[in-house]
Amino acid sequence: MIGLSSSELGGSAGDVLDDDPVGRLKVFVYELPSKYNKKILQKDPRCLTHMFAAEIYMQRFLLSSPVRTLNPEEADWFYVPVYTTCDLTPNGLPLPFKSPRMMRSAIQLIASNWPYWNRTEGADHFFVVPHDFGACFHYQEEKAIGRGILPLLQRATLVQTFGQRNHVCLKEGSITVPPYAPPQKMQSHLIPEKTPRSIFVYFRGLFYDVGNDPEGGYYARGARAAVWENFKDNPLFDISTEHPTTYYEDMQRAIFCLCPLGWAPWSPRLVEAVIFGCIPVIIADDIVLPFADAIPWEDIGVFVDEKDVPYLDTILTSIPPEVILRKQRLLANPSMKQAMLFPQPAQPGDAFHQVLNGLARKLPHERSVFLRPGEKLLNWTAGPVADLKPW
Repeated sequence: MIGLSSSELGGSAGDVLDDDPVGRLKVFVYELPSKYNKKILQKDPRCLTHMFAAEIYMQRFLLSSPVRTLNPEEADWFYVPVYTTCDLTPNGLPLPFKSPRMMRSAIQLIASNWPYWNRTEGADHFFVVPHDFGACFHYQEEKAIGRGILPLLQRATLVQTFGQRNHVCLKEGSITVPPYAPPQKMQSHLIPEKTPRSIFVYFRGLFYDVGNDPEGGYYARGARAAVWENFKDNPLFDISTEHPTTYYEDMQRAIFCLCPLGWAPWSPRLVEAVIFGCIPVIIADDIVLPFADAIPWEDIGVFVDEKDVPYLDTILTSIPPEVILRKQRLLANPSMKQAMLFPQPAQPGDAFHQVLNGLARKLPHERSVFLRPGEKLLNWTAGPVADLKPW
């Protein structure tokens, strides 16, 4: 733990990250026809490496995990393996339009073939929904908000990358996880730890999305445009749209890495910053960060309100060196890095185990989870008409 006490890590955060979920919960994995998962992946193997891949690796992990039970009667949780983000455009972006029908179809299947869904209407079931806006299944925020969370998932626990407070696409009790970033690829770019951090602020990515937001101002709520307009000529800011082959190495040479919102508040930059020991500068109002009940984000990152982007230089240069050093020390903690990754094979304390810890902390289930005989809460015909068509 680099000689830091748990109080220095922000309460018991360090200890919580090291929790072992084995023995604390049992998970039953539904065996669904391969059209809901494996066949979709066979059609497009790009799904294995994109930032939404947690849904695939979570299933693989659970199938061989010691928390798996083959006896549904003793299960605390039920997992439904549906790959809803593996219908990709030629550019590799997930099209969410079939996802609601696919999810409904899977739920209809388990509800009619097993008794467990109907006992709780999904309140002891969990789903991995790593779309931009989770189970709202749309990549444009306005449309995602208009759709809301798929009605049949209203009682289930959602494991999702999207996290924003007071937002219709994040319901209470969801588990917010990091996006997938390929562990081996990052490992292969590590440079010596003692390399000096000579870049003050680093960012590579879009500032404008002219194709989808020709007027400007809608993409990233204008925050990325403000970064570029205010700091493109500032020598302390190494920012560009170019994505160099030395991207990972450059992050390891930087003190601060900007993690602004894009179309959604989250991106893999957050994971990359933590892995490479670069202090994440989080610019996304009301964001709910991965495993926020276990990772002391306030201690390792810097939060800047979107409206304060024009003052970024002043904000960052006024942070005392000892505070920077302390954040860097915390970032160097291997538990912190491990919790951000979905490695193959799984390792103690990784993101898979943090998800299980999150599920274990919800046990035992409250009585309200189990419905009385004949009681029904979900409306199977709610939602847009197009979602009700067979998949």
